[in-house]
Amino acid sequence: MDSIYFWIIFNAFVVLMLVLDLFVFHRKEHEVKIKEALLTSLFWIVLALCFNVLIYFWKGEQPAMEFLTGYLIEKSLSVDNLFVFILIFNYFKVPPKYQHNLLFWGVFGALVLRAIFILVGVALITKFHFLIYILGAFLVYTGIKMAFTHDNDVDPAHNPLVKWTSKHLPITKTAVGGKFFTKIDGKWYATPLFLVLIMIESTDVVFAADSIPAILAISKDPFIVYTSNVFALLGLRALYFALAGIMQLFHYLHYGLSLILAFIGVKLLISDIYHMDMRYALIAVGAILAISIIASLLFPKKESDLPEPPIKE
Repeated sequence: MDSIYFWIIFNAFVVLMLVLDLFVFHRKEHEVKIKEALLTSLFWIVLALCFNVLIYFWKGEQPAMEFLTGYLIEKSLSVDNLFVFILIFNYFKVPPKYQHNLLFWGVFGALVLRAIFILVGVALITKFHFLIYILGAFLVYTGIKMAFTHDNDVDPAHNPLVKWTSKHLPITKTAVGGKFFTKIDGKWYATPLFLVLIMIESTDVVFAADSIPAILAISKDPFIVYTSNVFALLGLRALYFALAGIMQLFHYLHYGLSLILAFIGVKLLISDIYHMDMRYALIAVGAILAISIIASLLFPKKESDLPEPPIKE
């Protein structure tokens, strides 16, 4: 494992960026406009690519390609997951000015969960080699399942954590600014925004079940797996606001991602028989993503085929 100092420095950098984001650039709650979102998203992408160059000169070509492949996969899965965020915000009717703060704390929780999953996953795969076959089969299964299911089926009302929280905690009927908790007549209440946060955090556990195995199939270096995940997650909020209004255009991306997961799973299953050069894997992932995006733009969905927003009166 890399020196503990690299982990400390990287995580200190991440914390610094999160603090600047929350308390400097977004200290006042406001609706994030397209221009701001695009510029912020571009900043995170450039930062990730700069780090990729650093990996190249520090660790070599193979780890650099592993980072880039992992980053592309996680970033792409994140785009697909943004559909779920739209459903959640629509269901709870979250005002746009509160959405950035919710996504910030959602991403912060995801970073902690992903770090735990990655460290445990790498340790298990390193110690028990046979787990790579289970991981490969799981990715193939997940890819096939993804091709035949849709995120539009998500119903926040049936989320177990949301149901439990609603039953056991006193909750205000309306939002109180951007607060998750508020004090009324000397008694603490959770707000509806806290339920939204619970929903976002719990769905990220499901997202991690797809993305973490996929990246572990690309690299066994915990630092590469972790940093590629972190950079994709850090740009998730900006990506959401940049694409929220046009994500329905990328309707074939869902199938491209399912094919990528199945491809990575097969690569893992045959790894002891045939070792695929990481350059070819990177080209394959990039090509599948490009084809699914181009196909979505060339063959747009008819307006009648678009899902109804899940806002409940």
